Amino acid sequence: MQVPAKFEYERADSVPHAIELLERYGPDARIVAGGHSLIPMMKLRLAQPEALIDINGLAELGRIAVEGDELAIGALVRHAELLDSTTATNLFPIFRDAERVIADPIVRNRGTVGGSLCQGDPSEDLSAVFSALRATAVIQGPGGTRTVPLREFHRGPYETAVAENELLIQLRVPIAPGTGSAYEKVERRVGDWPVAATGAVITVRDGVIAQAGIGLTAVGAEHFCAPEAEEFLRGKAPGEETFAEAARIAAEHCEPHADQRGPADFKRHLAGELTKRALTRANLNVAGSATDPNVAGSATDPNVAGSATEGRI
Repeated sequence: MQVPAKFEYERADSVPHAIELLERYGPDARIVAGGHSLIPMMKLRLAQPEALIDINGLAELGRIAVEGDELAIGALVRHAELLDSTTATNLFPIFRDAERVIADPIVRNRGTVGGSLCQGDPSEDLSAVFSALRATAVIQGPGGTRTVPLREFHRGPYETAVAENELLIQLRVPIAPGTGSAYEKVERRVGDWPVAATGAVITVRDGVIAQAGIGLTAVGAEHFCAPEAEEFLRGKAPGEETFAEAARIAAEHCEPHADQRGPADFKRHLAGELTKRALTRANLNVAGSATDPNVAGSATDPNVAGSATEGRI
């Protein structure tokens, strides 16, 4: 039977308290919320933190809400809560698409949005989603809060912009009229890490694409995005030929590696095919834009039923 090495355990009662504990225990302390990545690594002694700081009681990190022209998602929001949030998924169907294919219900019930991003796994689904959405990470430390564009959040495999004495507290996603989004994933079996996956977000104004976001995961895309393909899309009319060329560009600029999930050329092919599919579906979702008062869950709909997670964990 494999068991973790000995460690101290502290339960934070506020964000400042969690940061104080991080400073007290130093670089060998780890934050724990869902624990689906950290605990297995501890059992195998691949990770041996001297202290675990439990943040599950921090209700302020478990909210989903529209604030001005942004959707705010707390770092402690569970995958299942994001999936169930009409506030989030009606604005951005990409969340529904992605969360349905992340792991299994047991993991989704406990795993958190912040934990997934901070793990920094090169095959992480939500990293591609938030990259496509051009989200901003809000990080709090001893000196206060700072913001980091999600496209600068991941510094490398399993490395993020969050310092040893800081805590990711929130993700903020810009809301724009005429925006559609979608996520496409190929996996070997249900709940597995992706062989390849693509998230697409497009904003259409006056019949052309004003802005595009393409998030790629498991295919060696730097910062989980495809900037060359995004630049190609700007100013173009959405359509099959446009999306096919953007998909070709996205595939050309990623750097997949062969592993147990498939050879590099197969992953590159998937990157292109899934990008085309995601862009096509995102375009179909543009009709349900954030400013349409007839769309349930739109930012301007005063009668929208909020997520079950709003205001609590």
